[in-house]
Amino acid sequence: MKLYSTLSRKKEEFTPLVPGQVSMYVCGPTVYNLIHLGNARPCVVFDTVRRYFLYKGYQVRYVQNITDVDDKIIRRALEEGVTAAEIAEKYTREVLRDAEGLGVMPATLYPKATEEIPVIIEMIKTLMAKGHAYENAGTVYFDTTTDTSYGKLSRKKIEELEAGARVEVETGKRHPSDFVLWKPCKPGEPKWPSPWGEGRPGWHIECSAMAKKYLGDTIDIHAGGEDLVFPHHENEIAQSEGCNGVPFARYWMHNGFINVDDQKMSKSEGNFFTLRDIAAKYPYTVIRFFLLSAHYRSPVNFSDKLLEAAENGLNRIWNSVSKLTFWAEHAALAEPTPDETTLLASLPDFRRQFETAMDDDFNTADAITAIFECVRFANTNAAEQSSAAFVTALRDEILALCAILGLAPPEAPAHTGAPGADEIEAAIARRQAAKKEKNWAEADRIRDELLARGVALEDTRQGVKWSYKGR
Repeated sequence: MKLYSTLSRKKEEFTPLVPGQVSMYVCGPTVYNLIHLGNARPCVVFDTVRRYFLYKGYQVRYVQNITDVDDKIIRRALEEGVTAAEIAEKYTREVLRDAEGLGVMPATLYPKATEEIPVIIEMIKTLMAKGHAYENAGTVYFDTTTDTSYGKLSRKKIEELEAGARVEVETGKRHPSDFVLWKPCKPGEPKWPSPWGEGRPGWHIECSAMAKKYLGDTIDIHAGGEDLVFPHHENEIAQSEGCNGVPFARYWMHNGFINVDDQKMSKSEGNFFTLRDIAAKYPYTVIRFFLLSAHYRSPVNFSDKLLEAAENGLNRIWNSVSKLTFWAEHAALAEPTPDETTLLASLPDFRRQFETAMDDDFNTADAITAIFECVRFANTNAAEQSSAAFVTALRDEILALCAILGLAPPEAPAHTGAPGADEIEAAIARRQAAKKEKNWAEADRIRDELLARGVALEDTRQGVKWSYKGR
């Protein structure tokens, strides 16, 4: 298995520190608002990476932090007239709700910055003792000039660097690229006691401290969005390696940006959408499928047209699964025929195609192509008269490949108001009764009502087959 590491700028063979085990640290959101599609992409991408490691037999320890103290949280709390802790707690719940909707497996741990203050302070003290940090009027800075390799992740030269993205340039700094480890509190802000006075940690130090505490001095994979390469991840490396004296992460993975109608998504451009906004129009599973339809390092262009195409593509898969399931339940033959046995011998080819794609830097786009090839094979070779064993094997292979990517067939697309299975079966029974009474208008009305609610009916010799058609 090979993955692309931002640090080396090339694909490398993956070799974990401990055979059979993978440690992953993924930077989580700052919880001051609902997450947007750009926040959702790393959640989906690195959840899929984790799932594939699990599929390959690895044990995975997956840590994703929650930044629950930050200037944005404090501003939001002042706007709403509540405490910063209340804002953080509220939006942490909302983040986890969206993650669940996207099919993201819960992390092994969700450490929060406010719960790790003693660990953060100890790390800062170690950096100061080793000459990598200094204090000025209650603010502690990391001295970037003490790190001869500073800039190795972003390939920036220290002479050209500006201060960190969330830190204003201050006169107390020795160098413009020095960044804050600890800052004094302002009136009304959250604060904790420290050797340098009451205050709170800088943004970068929390991840270094939590990764060290929960995964060790050196971890296998550190991941996040491309926007975090500099300054956040660059500064994490400086802090962690300055403190621990060993390499921080063996592999650095970063996903690409989200564009909206070919323009970078941003509030200033007026093209900013929360994930909840999008989920009101498209099922979460469609959003996940859309995000996985491109290679994770490539930029993704978002538009309604592309979401609709993703929904149609995903429905092709689910409709094939639904058809195969229906045929399996009504099959006259149990065991495969000789011809079907020959066809089943080629079924593992799709699994090999899928694994080849995923082993090559988690190429989910090509992995999805393998799923579509399997669907095409099923649609071409299966029929109403096929044996139960044959259509079941085809269906199970499609579902197994989808499951590796975290794609599960929806029971009912919640955003469409689509009815559940019991309601559909009851409507079908009423339609059948209407047809028996030759009340064709009523039968057509029931069919059209179901279609308007996202359910299509198909009359077959075995009975009425139904499937969700999305929106």
